[in-house]
Amino acid sequence: MRISLHRHRATPAASVETGDLTLAEVMALPAVTDLISAGKALGIGRTRSYELARAGEFPCPVVRVGKTYRVPTAGLLALLGVGLHQAGPQPAAATGTYAAGR
Repeated sequence: MRISLHRHRATPAASVETGDLTLAEVMALPAVTDLISAGKALGIGRTRSYELARAGEFPCPVVRVGKTYRVPTAGLLALLGVGLHQAGPQPAAATGTYAAGR
């Protein structure tokens, strides 16, 4: 019989308690993040994240930098179906003579 030491609550904060990242936390990640954070965003644990990265099977692009793995956040957001335009501030609408290229 397997005994779980983790207690889960049915609250909005449950994702933080289980180690998963919320959409807001994913959108706040820097341009490139570590493999563990990317795995958390996808609900993948640390060990499995490294196994997938070593096998070249991590679900989004991974870059090897020395002995570490880095994940471009743009690829992670694309996998999650979140466009970059949704992740950052919206640019102001072009109006007047600037819109005409003058």
